[in-house]
Amino acid sequence: MKLLSLFVAVVAFAVTVNVIAQETVNPGGLATIRGASNIDETRPAEKLKRVIKDKNPIARNYVHQPPVVPHQTRGYRVDLNSNKCLSCHSWKHAAQTGATKISLTHFETRDGKTLSDVSPRRYFCSQCHVTQADAAPLVENTFEPVESLGNE
Repeated sequence: MKLLSLFVAVVAFAVTVNVIAQETVNPGGLATIRGASNIDETRPAEKLKRVIKDKNPIARNYVHQPPVVPHQTRGYRVDLNSNKCLSCHSWKHAAQTGATKISLTHFETRDGKTLSDVSPRRYFCSQCHVTQADAAPLVENTFEPVESLGNE
């Protein structure tokens, strides 16, 4: 218990030192990916990024990467009562709509049991799948895709 208390105290001290250091670099402000702003200042929201119009699926960079959504999803309802994504991407509707079928992995429980419907842990699509937007990266990224996937 004493070790845990010591650890908490050290972490609290480190956070305090970091805040003080930030204050000397950027007096009165907090550096974030949105830029430096004062804590008591409410900045207007940035304009929404332009979503790339419907197009072919975007290549993935690594195995098991959730694919990004190549179309607009604003206004899609995904809640306990309905899932707009499944109206096109379910196995029942994908052939008619021309949409990509959801993966078989979306029908498995965490224990590996296969269900007849989408697993509750995979039901909320936007937890993993994001809409592709025409936006600059928020932070520098030097990621290189795995060559064995065929991406260049």
